[in-house]
Amino acid sequence: MYDNMIKMIKYRHGLKLLLPGLLLAVSVQADEGMWPLPLLYQRSAEMQALGLKLQEYDIYHPDSTSLKDAVVLFGGGCTGEVISSEGLVLTNHHCGYSMIQSHSTLERDYLTDGFLAASRREELPCPGLTVTFIEKIEDVTESVKKELEKGTDPQSMNYLSPKYLDSLARLFAGEKILQEHPGMAVEIKAFYGGNQYYLFTKKTYSDIRFVGAPPASIGKFGADTDNWMWPRHTGDFSLFRIYADASGQPAPYAGSNLPLRPKRWFTLSLKGVAEGDFAMIIGFPGRTNQYYTSWEVAERCNIDNTVRIHFRALRQQAMLEEMLKDPSVRLQYTGKYASSTNAYKNAMGSNWAIRRQSFETVTQARQERLYAWAKRYRREEYAQALDSMRQIVAGRADLRRRSWVLDEAIVRGIEFANISSDFRAVIAALQGKDREEQQRQLREVEKAYRRFANRNYAPAVDRKIAKILIAEYLRWIPEDRQPACFTAIRRRYKGDVNRFVEALFEQSIFGSEQHLNRFLAHPAAGKLQRDPLILFAKAVQEEKTYLAEALGTFDAAYAAAHRSYVKGLMEMEQEQVHFPDANLSIRLTYGQVKGYKPRDAVYLTHQTTLDGVMAKEDSTNWEFTVPPRLKALYEVGDFGRYGLPDGRMPVCFTATTHTTGGNSGSPVMNASGELIGINFDRNWEGVGGDIQYIPDYQRSIIVDIRYVLFVIDRYAGGEYLLKEMDIR
Repeated sequence: MYDNMIKMIKYRHGLKLLLPGLLLAVSVQADEGMWPLPLLYQRSAEMQALGLKLQEYDIYHPDSTSLKDAVVLFGGGCTGEVISSEGLVLTNHHCGYSMIQSHSTLERDYLTDGFLAASRREELPCPGLTVTFIEKIEDVTESVKKELEKGTDPQSMNYLSPKYLDSLARLFAGEKILQEHPGMAVEIKAFYGGNQYYLFTKKTYSDIRFVGAPPASIGKFGADTDNWMWPRHTGDFSLFRIYADASGQPAPYAGSNLPLRPKRWFTLSLKGVAEGDFAMIIGFPGRTNQYYTSWEVAERCNIDNTVRIHFRALRQQAMLEEMLKDPSVRLQYTGKYASSTNAYKNAMGSNWAIRRQSFETVTQARQERLYAWAKRYRREEYAQALDSMRQIVAGRADLRRRSWVLDEAIVRGIEFANISSDFRAVIAALQGKDREEQQRQLREVEKAYRRFANRNYAPAVDRKIAKILIAEYLRWIPEDRQPACFTAIRRRYKGDVNRFVEALFEQSIFGSEQHLNRFLAHPAAGKLQRDPLILFAKAVQEEKTYLAEALGTFDAAYAAAHRSYVKGLMEMEQEQVHFPDANLSIRLTYGQVKGYKPRDAVYLTHQTTLDGVMAKEDSTNWEFTVPPRLKALYEVGDFGRYGLPDGRMPVCFTATTHTTGGNSGSPVMNASGELIGINFDRNWEGVGGDIQYIPDYQRSIIVDIRYVLFVIDRYAGGEYLLKEMDIR
């Protein structure tokens, strides 16, 4: 223990030398912030005042195991937690959704019916899925700055370049170490706009197997209607297991692999929660914009969010109509629909917060303070940074609007717009005489079609959506700024978008399986060169590339100005402790279990129960169906040891923790570090917290661990899984 104390003293002393301007006092909102783990000592007193019973090194210790070691990056953008000594991982149902879907068929519909492996042999491999542990975190700011000083290009963006920073990470770690340790990788991430850097040593496992998930009527109960809403009644969880080789190291899938014996796993608590209880979350939040200027707030509201809301509403309505008509289409498009509505509601909530909380005015006041401070202390570079950012946002406005409309209406909205448009190698082969090369290239054509027309694609649905979105795109973008492919709509089809879309499919080799087979039987270069669908995709891609390059001309100047602006804020506001914007690095946030008042005379309490599930039941609405077995358990009150003292069954609760995308699946812990829930959403009113924390409204929505265990045990009959967990 004495050695650990010495290490922590040295560790803290080193950080104080690096960030002297940030440590004078703590004056941020108590529940605000997504804190890098090495900075937890700054928050320790505040956390303990709220009820934390642990020391900060119990949560994160740079030289020993801690709660951090039970938290994983699940896939590429969610969080998970290890809940047993045998590598069992808990995350959200929606985080495991694509894997559940990949194992589902009309005959074995795990999405609808749920799944629970009866034994290890029945756990299903998940090719492509990874789970990543953070082994070590090191502040390398000074080392990175020394390397950056060697550069001679004043326009270089190496200080933010992931490629450049990762090359430094490998240099610092040493190639030999990486080669000798399977699954190990290193990464340097920039913080505070490039004013600080941390090196993360990671270990990634790729043999991950699907263990179980509840039916969608539990794991996705309320679906899109309830998304971003409170009260919530969703059992949003799924189970996976990490496998490793005999020595416990990462290895590709093999039947001989064994369940991982992890360094640390969570204890699960059945104590429950009460209003005011301390709660904390560790996870991998993806992106926030706490350092927006007022001009960027307006840009986000009036361009980004407004465009997304408008075009996604049109696409989602068309998708939903077809999903409700045909069960096979529902299975194909349910994931696409959920993904679309998730960002759609986020944009709506963001705009509500921007307007309601006057974010533009608040950020403008901060800018004015920096202007005045810079003038008083003759720090002209910070005033110049603000002027530069104002000019950049104004200068890119038209390009940004065109880019967002193209992206939402065409690139994201229409699936056939993303078919490969580069068939130069195929055309060259068909014009030559090398038969073997021709056959090889024709196989590439077939692969392109298969990527486009896979089992989750319905041409009739895509055509319907395309007709709606192309017509709307033409109304939003002036003729002289549209891709060349839309000229045909006006000239050849007299403005009839429906005829244009039908012609694309009728005349293209990618219009159907039959069209493709006819082409492969009698291939000709001219057919590819004249193919209308390929020409459409090519024109869209060219427009996308042009807009990206045009917008990219602003990037270097913006990044430099933003870096200077953030530095200026930290120097000016020395009495405050600033947390850096989220960047998919491991963070901690903390607060209290608490309800909120969304509007006058209405208070929403912190806890929901199974009573609310039954009250919402609607057998005619797929979003609110209730499984017969769950109803039977409810009717007899068979809740086992998981019910409340008053006989009700808890389902979800809320806390004031500051979260964002990427925190899905994050462990929610009590004051003793025990697992009490899984974070899965935020409330509508708190979405604006990506720009500015809103204490009166900001709430994380969490599935109660007691409901998770109840579903596994009493509903699914998975008591054998509970035997490997540490439940208190």
